[in-house]
Amino acid sequence: MLISEAYAQTGAAGGDSNLIVQLLPMLLIFVVFYFLLIRPQQKKMKAHREMISNLRRGDKIVTSGGFVGTVTKVIDDSFVQVEIAEGVKTRVSRQYVAEVMSKTEPAQSEEKGSSSDSDDDK
Repeated sequence: MLISEAYAQTGAAGGDSNLIVQLLPMLLIFVVFYFLLIRPQQKKMKAHREMISNLRRGDKIVTSGGFVGTVTKVIDDSFVQVEIAEGVKTRVSRQYVAEVMSKTEPAQSEEKGSSSDSDDDK
């Protein structure tokens, strides 16, 4: 009986350090998951949101369904009109745009064009 009581007394004294040692692998696994899975996925989602918000008329896109087309009209914040063949236009939700194959340059404002004309007159 005396021996079993001695084991019980020494086991309770090291309980705090054992708890840290037991939780350390769990914390390490969480940190690895964060840097290998969660963080890259968040970056990918942010890049996709940015790509969707920058859609303009004339951009060639690929939808998540595999259709390739040209944006003919930006309807609102949720939808764009896409021409997938000559004369075939359809509405597509912006979230289903998987990739922008080629971007169009933004149209130049008329102020820049008129200022170059006035420079020629001088």
